[in-house]
Amino acid sequence: MTDDVLNPSGFFSFGVASMPSFDFVAEVDLQLVDDAVNQVAREVSQRFDFRGSRAAISFTRQEKKVYLVADDDYKLRALRQLLEQKLAKRDVDLRCLIYSEEEAGSHGVLKQNATLKDGLSKEEVKQITKLLKETRMKIQTQAQDNQLRVSGKKIDDLQAAIELIKTARLAFPVRAINMRS
Repeated sequence: MTDDVLNPSGFFSFGVASMPSFDFVAEVDLQLVDDAVNQVAREVSQRFDFRGSRAAISFTRQEKKVYLVADDDYKLRALRQLLEQKLAKRDVDLRCLIYSEEEAGSHGVLKQNATLKDGLSKEEVKQITKLLKETRMKIQTQAQDNQLRVSGKKIDDLQAAIELIKTARLAFPVRAINMRS
């Protein structure tokens, strides 16, 4: 569909129809992570195996990090499992968690943090683009900062591209957002 617009000079200009598009991104809904961390903290305070321990979990939105603290390796693993369970219930892709090495803290506690993946790297964008080009669908891709814009004339082609990437076994989380038709 085109939009006819009357220019200030009195002539009509014919608008160009925009093509349907969407973006592939690797980001997490921070509110879902915040809710999961709060639920884990509540559960830790009530569980018998954590009574009297210094186990704790916290989340900072600005840094996009989850901090885990526990008395020993067993409790640290239990915290990680609880976090992953609560995130999985909220349909958060667990591949977005990038765990650091365990560190020994003061007073004999173990510390670990999990950084949330934010954005696609250039290599990941190239991998997605290669998968899409191999299908020979009539779509165009364009890398934008840390995301990939996919556009095409037919919405069916775009939906097929989304389904292809969802079923592909990628080593990183990716989801489609901002579908525009």
